[in-house]
Amino acid sequence: MSLTAQTRRESPGNARPTPATTTRPAGAGPRIYNLFPLLAGTVEDWKRHLPRIAAMGFDWVFLNPVHYPGFSGSLYAVKDPYRLNELFRGDTDADTDTLLRDFFAEARRHGLTVMLDLVVNHTAKDALLAEQHPDWYVRNRDGSLRSPGAVNPQDPTDVTVWGDLAELDYSRQESREGLIRYWADWVRHQVGLGAAGFRCDAAYQVPAGVWRALIEAARGTDPEVLFFAETLGCTPEQVASLADAGFDYLFNSAKWWDFRSDWFLEQYELYRSIAPTIAFPESHDTERLAAETGTGDPRHLAALAKMRYLFSAAVSSGVMLPAGFEYGFTRRLNVVETRPQDWQAEAAEPRLDLSGFIADVNAMKASVPALNREGPLRRITGAHDPVVALLRSDPASGESALLLLNPETDGPRSLDPAILLAAGDGGSFEDVTPSKAPAVLRPGVPVVLEPLELRVFRGRPAKPAIAPDPGASLARLAALAEDRVAVEDVYPCVDGGRFAVKRVVGDIMEVWADIFADGHDRIAAVVQYRVAGEAAWAEAPMVFIDNDRWAGRVPLSRNARYEYRIEAWRDLFATWRADFVKKRDAGRDVSLELVEGRGILEKAVEGAEGRGKATLTAHLEHLRGVPDQDRLRLADLLLGDSLAADMARFGPRTNRSHSQTLEVVADRLAARFSSWYELFPRSMSDDPARHGTFDDVIAKLPYVRDMGFDVLYFPPIHPIGRSNRKGRNNSLTAGPDDPGSPYAIGSEAGGHDAIHPELGTLDDFRRLVRAAKEHGLEIALDFAIQCSPDHPWIKEHPDWFDWRPDGSIRYAENPPKKYEDIVNVHFYRHALPDIWFALRDVVLFWVAQGVKIFRVDNPHTKPLPFWEWMIREVQDRHPDTIFLAEAFTRPKMMKRLAKLGFTQSYTYFTWRRHKQELTDYLVELTQGPAKEYYRPNFFVNTPDINPPYLHSGNPAMFRIRAVLATMLSSVWGMYSGFELCEGTPLPGKEEYLDSEKYEIRAWNWDDPRNIRGYIRHLNQLRRKEPALQHLTNLRFYTAHHDGVLYFGKADPRDSGSMILCAVSLNPDQGAYQVPFEVPLWELGLPDDAAVQVEDLFSGGRWFWYGKWQNLTLEPWNNPAALWRISRPS
Repeated sequence: MSLTAQTRRESPGNARPTPATTTRPAGAGPRIYNLFPLLAGTVEDWKRHLPRIAAMGFDWVFLNPVHYPGFSGSLYAVKDPYRLNELFRGDTDADTDTLLRDFFAEARRHGLTVMLDLVVNHTAKDALLAEQHPDWYVRNRDGSLRSPGAVNPQDPTDVTVWGDLAELDYSRQESREGLIRYWADWVRHQVGLGAAGFRCDAAYQVPAGVWRALIEAARGTDPEVLFFAETLGCTPEQVASLADAGFDYLFNSAKWWDFRSDWFLEQYELYRSIAPTIAFPESHDTERLAAETGTGDPRHLAALAKMRYLFSAAVSSGVMLPAGFEYGFTRRLNVVETRPQDWQAEAAEPRLDLSGFIADVNAMKASVPALNREGPLRRITGAHDPVVALLRSDPASGESALLLLNPETDGPRSLDPAILLAAGDGGSFEDVTPSKAPAVLRPGVPVVLEPLELRVFRGRPAKPAIAPDPGASLARLAALAEDRVAVEDVYPCVDGGRFAVKRVVGDIMEVWADIFADGHDRIAAVVQYRVAGEAAWAEAPMVFIDNDRWAGRVPLSRNARYEYRIEAWRDLFATWRADFVKKRDAGRDVSLELVEGRGILEKAVEGAEGRGKATLTAHLEHLRGVPDQDRLRLADLLLGDSLAADMARFGPRTNRSHSQTLEVVADRLAARFSSWYELFPRSMSDDPARHGTFDDVIAKLPYVRDMGFDVLYFPPIHPIGRSNRKGRNNSLTAGPDDPGSPYAIGSEAGGHDAIHPELGTLDDFRRLVRAAKEHGLEIALDFAIQCSPDHPWIKEHPDWFDWRPDGSIRYAENPPKKYEDIVNVHFYRHALPDIWFALRDVVLFWVAQGVKIFRVDNPHTKPLPFWEWMIREVQDRHPDTIFLAEAFTRPKMMKRLAKLGFTQSYTYFTWRRHKQELTDYLVELTQGPAKEYYRPNFFVNTPDINPPYLHSGNPAMFRIRAVLATMLSSVWGMYSGFELCEGTPLPGKEEYLDSEKYEIRAWNWDDPRNIRGYIRHLNQLRRKEPALQHLTNLRFYTAHHDGVLYFGKADPRDSGSMILCAVSLNPDQGAYQVPFEVPLWELGLPDDAAVQVEDLFSGGRWFWYGKWQNLTLEPWNNPAALWRISRPS
């Protein structure tokens, strides 16, 4: 009998044998049920177990020794191996051979084959063999038979000696040959009876040559007979010594693995080089798992038993289960004392019944190739990771098996499947765990394992790719072969080319890219560009900068959407020219090179067309006029700058490559530079009792013009609904004279294409548009996609709106707020596409009335695809149309709207007050990726937003915000009343008291606090100074005071001057001095240089010497300093 303990770890110096090359069993690995004969009873009792064993999906029955024992009665102390143990005979008179033959046959009828225990390292001390051949035994010094023993590897002083056994002697040739003959006859006899396999007890105690002889003898009778080596409790060296014995399977030590240490993985790798292995959750030599657990909790016992059996079945090619495990037996199997009464006692009231689960596991095991072949096993997770992940591979099938285990009992553990999917090399994993809802491995979705939960996944290789069509392969080859020049990292580019870059008419757009090719040939490149829809490309040359970076400049001369791309090619003539010069300068004969150069020119003439052909032909004719002997003259002509330039322009472009085609929208200047003034037309009567008209607005045009604004923006001017009209200060009850909110659009007078009757007529509006133009002002309208309950669309197109189950219309909501004077349209369902066309046509209607600027109310609450479509529809017809997005929402949404086509965008500037947050925000807008598509419009206030810092009405604060808006951004705006320093809030809110949104107000335009002159001066400076008409030229500089924002802008077209601005952010501070740094380096000057300075408020002029200067600020008087600095004349 063997000592059952984990195999000792292999020492570093032990060399492992190479994987065995002998034929291994094909198909499913053995699923073995150990029918312990003392527990089962007689042979007839054994047969009664067979249907149950077969139903659990086993295909082998293993019997421990069944032959006649010696005096101790131990199964493993065999006295007569040809005689059946009397305990198993029962009442029959049949002989041993008949009984065994009948059992083997009955097992086969149930789809089971029988394995016997082959014990050849010892016999019982009173064995017949000891009487017949006493010289075949090992003797003690006193001549007595020696009993085998074993030393506990954990405690060398713990030695077990089996006194009822006698050790056979294989060390002497005479006894070894006799023993081989004896056991070979016995093996052949058992095979002849129907035994199909043998478990070879303590195989490592018997020389490999003996096993080889016995295996050969058995296979002489039945070539299919299998031999299973019991190799538990021995050293790696002892197992390795059996490598050439011919065993079909080995038993491994998986039962004792703690799932953390490395020894089992090392054992697995060693054993699989010899033979596949068999694992078990417990055996006849170990304590019962249920007894080891020592728990009265049947759920815990069931979870542990299931995990241990599933692990044993999944980690090795074969699996073995001792009788009674399926019912949670606790009584240990004893080779002397166990009896059928033990079965009856525990089976009568089993602790659990895992029969169905075991059947499912065995079926799973049989169906997954990687669970039946001893391929490589590797641990995917770390040794101390919460989840144990093991991957078994089967090179023969290309499949794998993934085992995920939570070995802990204190709670669930999780694992991100990314590491598992990576280990699968692109294949797929299917959860085949019995009795579990399948889990799906998806990166980012953790797999959660309950305590003691084990899952098994079947891994299949990635499906083979479909071979490409030969014609497609050839076409791809031709395309790739031609595409030899790499064009990478093209700039500017928004979201990989998904959206257009933004510029204005007159800009020269710089285009950059990394361009290179294999080898040492010269390359050339151009930027090709055209107005979208046109066929012909114009070209702008690109020049090499450094490190494969090339740049070109594209002039944008039209208000249009452009396409652009880079074309690059190998320039064979430039390559020839450079190589010729090197060879000539090195003194080499260049006669053939001259011929080659002329050949390149001749081919260029053949391929050229039109003007290019005529130009190159003239060069060729000139060349042909020179005698071949005049090499110097020929060289001068071929190397001439004129020919080089013409060849670069008209010559062949070999191996052309193209970048992705990108887009840029060249807007009119107002998109980048404009000043907005917002007013409510109905308040322009200057009498709260009289509704203002367009004529009243016309009368106010000089007022707006004189402050330097160029855009006059109105909130909605459409008919206002009566139903649920809002009263003053947003009250829910309106008086009979309350005008309501202009955003509640629609009444019996019309909808979005109509004018509120009290404002005037459509002709009056057209007259206002014309009058505004005469004053240098452009009218901007509010495009608000919302309706009052009285809007004509609700009756005409009810399917454009949402309705509640009771038949009432669904009002606009921002829970818990509810706006009962407003309802929203629906963009999908039956409204699509009609509502999209209707809204587009509203914009086109007002464009036809002369309006080209639209402020769009809350676009982030409408479908993004609608905006992309609608803006493109309008701008394709009217490219000079401008859309401002009023979306005070999340940054990514605001940027997405800009990418979709909105020309300008409201910003967070209104809430940015402190130095660092202003700096960070402006750096993001002017120097980050957003600068290519996001144009901020810095509104200092709006009818909806009355920032807290304006509530005091302090004129200094209003000046501060005006300077910041006008100098930081090239587009800014203000709502009327700001110039009057009006900031009275609705208590507790960032809203205006007596808001114009809900009533007609009469403004005191001559309020003594007004800062109209200050605003006029700022707007005049913006018109006068080109640097202030740009955004991305903004840079921040050092001023040693946390309350002073100091920045500058340089004129992109003039490197000799720039504008500097220092602004106090605290209106209440007294006069103070601030040291600041003059950015002399921006003008190309050293730190000690002098610059001319012009004060843009006072007009004063002086010089600064050196880069550090001091500034005095007086916030109550003027919170800002503005200078133009320039190089000395």
